[in-house]
Amino acid sequence: MFGIIKDIGVLQWHSRHVGLIPQIEHKDLLVVLSDSGKLSLLYFCSEMHRFFAIANIELSKPGNLRHHLGRILAIDRESNFVAVSSYEDKFALIHVSVSQSGSGRGIISEKKYFYPPENEEDSRIISSSRTSIRGTIWTMRFISIPQDEEYYPVLAMIINRKGSDVNDLSLFGYDTSSCVVDHISSYSEIGPLALDISEIPEMFGFALLLRVGDALLLDLRNPRNVCCIRRISLTTSLIGERITVEDSCPGLDVDDDVAACALLELRDSANNIMKDDGYMDIDGVDSRGNVKPRIICSWSWEPPEPVRRGWARLLFCLDDGEFHILEFTLDVEGVKLYTFEYIDRSLPCRPLFWMKNRMIIGFVEMGDGMIFKLGDRRLFHKSTIQNVAPILDLAIADYHGEKQDQMFACCGMSPEGSLRVLRNGVNVDRLLKTEAIYQGVTGLWTLRMKTTDAYHSFLVLSFVEETRILSVGLSFNDISDAVGFQPDVCTLACGLVADGLLVQIYSKGVKVCLPTVYAHPEGAPLTSPICTDWYPAITISVGAVGHNIVVVATSNPCCLYVLGVRSSTSYRYELYATHHVQLQYEVSCISIPQEDWRHDNVALSCGEGDDICNNSPPKANVRKFAVIGTHRPSVELISLEPGEALRVLTIGTISVNNAFGAPMSGCIPENVRFVAAERFYILAGLRNGMLLRFESEASDYLPGFFYKDSSIPSINTFLQLISIRRIGITPVLLVPIHDSANADIIVLSDRPWLLHAARHSLAYSSISFLSASHVTPVSSVDCPNGLLFVAESCLHLVELVHGKRLNAQKFSIGGTPRKVLYHNESRTLLVLRTGLSGASSSSDIVQVDPQNGVLLSRYKCEPGETAKCMQIAKIGNDQVLIVGTNKSAGRPMMSNGEAESSIKGRLIVLSLEAVESPRESSSFIPASSFNPSSSHSGSPFHEIVGYTTEEFSSNSLCSSPDEFCCNQIQAEMAGQLRSLTHAILNGAVLAVCPYLDRYVLAAAGNTIYVFGFTNENPHRMKKCAVGRTRFTITCLKTFASRIAVGDCRDGVLFYSYNESHRKLELIYSDPAHRLVGDIALLNCETAVVSDRRGSISVLSCTRLEVSESPQKNLAVNCSFYMGETAMSIQKAAFRYRLPFDDDTDPVLETVYDCIVASTMLGSLFVMIPLTSEEHQLLQDVQERLSVHPLTAPVLGNDHAEFRQRGTPSVAPPILDGDMLVQFLELTGEQQQAILAHTLPGKGPQKSLSVFEVLRTLERVHYALN
Repeated sequence: MFGIIKDIGVLQWHSRHVGLIPQIEHKDLLVVLSDSGKLSLLYFCSEMHRFFAIANIELSKPGNLRHHLGRILAIDRESNFVAVSSYEDKFALIHVSVSQSGSGRGIISEKKYFYPPENEEDSRIISSSRTSIRGTIWTMRFISIPQDEEYYPVLAMIINRKGSDVNDLSLFGYDTSSCVVDHISSYSEIGPLALDISEIPEMFGFALLLRVGDALLLDLRNPRNVCCIRRISLTTSLIGERITVEDSCPGLDVDDDVAACALLELRDSANNIMKDDGYMDIDGVDSRGNVKPRIICSWSWEPPEPVRRGWARLLFCLDDGEFHILEFTLDVEGVKLYTFEYIDRSLPCRPLFWMKNRMIIGFVEMGDGMIFKLGDRRLFHKSTIQNVAPILDLAIADYHGEKQDQMFACCGMSPEGSLRVLRNGVNVDRLLKTEAIYQGVTGLWTLRMKTTDAYHSFLVLSFVEETRILSVGLSFNDISDAVGFQPDVCTLACGLVADGLLVQIYSKGVKVCLPTVYAHPEGAPLTSPICTDWYPAITISVGAVGHNIVVVATSNPCCLYVLGVRSSTSYRYELYATHHVQLQYEVSCISIPQEDWRHDNVALSCGEGDDICNNSPPKANVRKFAVIGTHRPSVELISLEPGEALRVLTIGTISVNNAFGAPMSGCIPENVRFVAAERFYILAGLRNGMLLRFESEASDYLPGFFYKDSSIPSINTFLQLISIRRIGITPVLLVPIHDSANADIIVLSDRPWLLHAARHSLAYSSISFLSASHVTPVSSVDCPNGLLFVAESCLHLVELVHGKRLNAQKFSIGGTPRKVLYHNESRTLLVLRTGLSGASSSSDIVQVDPQNGVLLSRYKCEPGETAKCMQIAKIGNDQVLIVGTNKSAGRPMMSNGEAESSIKGRLIVLSLEAVESPRESSSFIPASSFNPSSSHSGSPFHEIVGYTTEEFSSNSLCSSPDEFCCNQIQAEMAGQLRSLTHAILNGAVLAVCPYLDRYVLAAAGNTIYVFGFTNENPHRMKKCAVGRTRFTITCLKTFASRIAVGDCRDGVLFYSYNESHRKLELIYSDPAHRLVGDIALLNCETAVVSDRRGSISVLSCTRLEVSESPQKNLAVNCSFYMGETAMSIQKAAFRYRLPFDDDTDPVLETVYDCIVASTMLGSLFVMIPLTSEEHQLLQDVQERLSVHPLTAPVLGNDHAEFRQRGTPSVAPPILDGDMLVQFLELTGEQQQAILAHTLPGKGPQKSLSVFEVLRTLERVHYALN
């Protein structure tokens, strides 16, 4: 879009203007009002998967001035007229249609009618000054009346006149005879403040006027004489209590002065609605205890049904979360209120949409939206629409070895405040969904007819007492009878044992089948399939199928059978046992690697310096073997080499510590997988939701004592446990996305994940899809890279999309989380909360386990005290948490930016010595797998991190309502963070920061305090120096000896601290006034700063002599207008290199500083440095993209003007990645056309190479994703 959207609507043109403009045939148009000064008409292009502008209608100059048109949008029911208003005093009616040009092509035509008129001739027609608006336009709606009336269309507008406490209803209409917009009438009713109006669909001339505490049913059939028919009271009531409906009341057409006098008593209610809750006060003032009239905050009319004409139903939501339905009927006497019923209670929704099939969509401000199904007097929650806005703070955690950071974000406000874990995700393209007829699926597999086949032929579905086989193709047909699998059993495993031979493993036996030609063209030319069975003496528990081999295991007694297959006669095959051994422990899972794992195929991918390739076991790479999981619990490799006895090659033991009652059964492997990438390793998914990675620590075979009757001597070599992750809380399933030992793997638990097989450690991305019980890859001519999920009793056919997204996992935490820090030593999060509902404390600091959102410890602020900021500091050898608070109830600063003198704050030092580590890590202790020589000697594992249920990102269609709530643990069950010392300061402490590992900086009001600690003792804090600014300080950051201060007027100020003189010295200052949102110091001379107007700038020091004045001597290096207020800026390390880049390139080996900024609207901006050559190249590409019709801003904004709005024009621009990434989405021909595009007003330009541009963009895009 590249603009700030003010309002949107839809022109319902899907059944109109056929044959004139092919792009918009059978499509509705999206109408967008933005800061571009244009009214944009957009259509969606399915081929490009994006919106394009069909017209941009000029309204005013770009910007956000109060008198410029571009604030509110309204569209009439016939989609002929669009009304656009400014904030104050004016609006316009625009008639839009499609007309035929001279060439015969259709074009969008419009005619604008302004009020007040812009030309003198029309101004003379409007003689009365009383008819001018002279006030703020709150809302406007079209009112449907017959088109043969004097005025068409009629526009109803709620206006707050200047100097009045009253909102009145004014009606305007287009005079068809004089072709001007006239003021028709005004209406004011004694009573509450009018807020909005909505016409009743299918009932011409009737509308609902929504006010504070009630709603009026109005008769507008004669727009010159408005009258009220009914009054519906919405005063505070018990849940479900019938709300009063009063008889008709007289309509009054009174002057503004009369209405103002009559409604003075409502001034408090009006002020409450428009109240500003103060600086950074998202919590606001809690007035829930006061009885007050309720307000309809959102509503939606039921989609009209042709069979129910004369009926209209309105679903509305009150500001306390109650949902009600009003039903109206129309007869000869007019509109009547038929029923009024209470439906349900939830969170207040703004807005609300009533869709077809009784589906309701509600969006929650600063909380997750919801999808409901309207039932009998009840709303059934179906799914969640995630909303991460506002992001008040962000912490970036560097989990070493995973090579992908995770971001922990403070999102939302009380009562919907939450902690979100943001990480890279994989998007999916949903291709097909079946009906919900697949209940009780226990297994899902796809099989080929031959190993060389490019596509799958069979889909096997196993149920509790049934197995069905479907063909893979354009349609999934049941071919179970033609394949030959046992239909009345639950299949444990199946596979292709040889070309044309399928094997089914079930509890009573193993069946080998030769399908017929009806099942597959290359099947046996017989009327029925040929099958052979093999039956063991006891029940089979698990099994696996490999090339010419079948392995099954039994329980009680625990035995392992290895079966071969051979041909006896034509079309006749038989299974025979080659090995049969009794086991010491029961087998929980079996996996037989594919044939391509062998050394000849894998060695080519290994680097010359990779020890695992040079020292790989010379025989293990050519043996047949299987990976098994046991109830020991352990992971083991066993040899399946023909002609040899079964041998254990190596073992990975999972030892358990039951100190916290961790059940032994949870540590049993549910699924195992052998992976051959740059290193050979074993993946094990456990039944408790954990994922483990084992690697071999020796090159020799390990003949162990796994079997009771084995007498082969053992060599003490074990699999080494490299890393562990918590994927969820349900058993983990591992399914490769194609038949290869180095394929990426779908990991299923609570949520689906994509594990990157070639990456070091355990690196995975969440898949943006539902929680699924089973998945299998499916390849067909029409969908070569498909995945088939079983979710919600449906089969879902999807494809993974190369484009990445951010997925967010949610922990409901209570209150409003304002600050978050990652504590590396304990691997936990420290979260600052406000707006708590507890009587003892409304603000606290909590320690949270990032794996499951559990509250581990807590520090409660004093009653009436609010925590404002916190930072981790190191004092001597101790780590402490520095917290700043506001002890007073008032605002910390005045409206002019100066600090309030009566406010007091507190600086608190909390001990971090006793913070708890997550208890989950105590349930696993590797015994023989532990390597004492590891560099991670302080921990039994290299990495212990994990996550629970993954939610979808904000544009996902569905999401699970299940959440882990931090408040489910009572406060008395959590530990307590201990206070070491504190100090009372004048002014609210809005910022704290550690300095030089021995000082702490605190900003209270407009004062900077430097505190030291006697003898490096955190109990003995002393004041060392004080400095003052002119205005209230909002943030503090340090880098080495540099101190950066941000205030609410003077911008960024650089200080240094003279330790010998104990004095703070101002060195550099901002050249512009700005209300600073946050600061990040890249080095001692460069700062990245955001302001509340939506810009982010990079400032640096100029080289000055010591004697020069520090006033306004910081230089603006570059700037970028985001259009959103960035509340948090974090610095992170960033390296970008493509897999095919030369590792010796000195430029690419550098680790750069990048900036991650989070905004109030829930956006994340990542900014990375570029070389001057790269910047110049991409700037040339950006200039071409910004004007080319395929990629130009669809809202009509000048891209360069928009991104540099409010910043010095001489400052170089920060390049727009959203604009540049469009280049990667174009075809080669389109890319060539854009690079060859001539820029208007510029001379000859340097030719650009598509390859060079692609290489630069791909390098950055690859690393960011």
